[in-house]
Amino acid sequence: MGKNAAAIAGLTEWKPARVWDRPLFNMEAMAQLASELIADTGLEKGEIDGLVIAGTQESPMLAPSAVAEYLGVRSRFNERVDIGGASPAGMVWRAAAAIEVGVCESVLVLCPGTPQPPEHGDIANGKMVMPPYLFGETWGSPQGQFEIPAGLVAATPSYAMLAQRYMATYELDEETLAKVAVHARHNAQSNPDAIFYGKPITIDDVMSSRVVADPLKLLEVVMPCFGGAGVLVTSLERASRATHRPAIVSGFGEELTHKSLTYMPDLLDSPVRGAAERAFKMAGTKPSKIDMAALYDCYTITVLLTLEDAGFCKKGQGAAFIREHDLRHDGNDFPVNTGGGQLGGGQAGLAAGLSHVTEAVRQIQGRAGMRQLENCDLTFVNGNGGMMSEQVSLVLEGA
Repeated sequence: MGKNAAAIAGLTEWKPARVWDRPLFNMEAMAQLASELIADTGLEKGEIDGLVIAGTQESPMLAPSAVAEYLGVRSRFNERVDIGGASPAGMVWRAAAAIEVGVCESVLVLCPGTPQPPEHGDIANGKMVMPPYLFGETWGSPQGQFEIPAGLVAATPSYAMLAQRYMATYELDEETLAKVAVHARHNAQSNPDAIFYGKPITIDDVMSSRVVADPLKLLEVVMPCFGGAGVLVTSLERASRATHRPAIVSGFGEELTHKSLTYMPDLLDSPVRGAAERAFKMAGTKPSKIDMAALYDCYTITVLLTLEDAGFCKKGQGAAFIREHDLRHDGNDFPVNTGGGQLGGGQAGLAAGLSHVTEAVRQIQGRAGMRQLENCDLTFVNGNGGMMSEQVSLVLEGA
């Protein structure tokens, strides 16, 4: 079919929740998301011939075939993606690429963010906990031997190290990072589905919140929750006869360099750079042309580093860029994460990574409600996995 032959035709997203009251197993959640996607686009179930997921609890092996069987679809393109929080954005470009080369024509991208059964370790005494294998304490990484005993456990200390390294090298004050969280919360006030809807914050609130890992404070860290999301990627021809304006996947790039932060080649040069460069080049555009940026925001420092490495400002100028720009949806300047992102909307597992894609699509399709931008034809999305390691950049363009 060729370049720009694929577009996101529809989306679905469940309201994030701290306590999950939907009695759905993983495949049941995917079936519900698939049904909602088909209804949202107006396409027929029989037109679905591709499936991209991150796996399923019910079938650790042969996951795509198990899901296809459960959904009752005949699928010609089947992919399982495992690049952390960048997986959802990675799913989108894989679906688009498969369509562009003619492998299939309509692909379901399904990202349930539902809890695992208790025996899998995600729920303990009513609280969410990380499974012990998630960050490689015993397999595939030297973390278990060298890092975990020293206290470098999971994500927060690693991102705090990135912030400390940045502060030691370039100009950055903690109030600038706090502004990222404050503007995310502001955007969340125009999104009734956001986990922090009705709960705006100030710079002082952020600065007075407790330190989790110096210099990152509680209000600069995402809140884990539950939810679900999906998009339907299809040929531009089919998307053009669907219900909503097509969001063409006009550019994409992916890059990773490490798993553990201590193996990152350069703490201040993330794989975002390579991924974004390829995405912009493929789309034939540049950062200055973007109407809205949807950036993975597990922590405030993630946004700053992404802005720099994606080319919105030069290296070392991220703090000045944030101070000089208004990131709010109604700031008439440089809107970032107009739905609140994860800092304002919550981190609903895998669905949180897709939330940046769905927000960009909403803006292009004119479905963003109170936060709708006056003009939004070109968006940049970045998915981030692990310790600033796996990176996927997308350029989405209104047809």
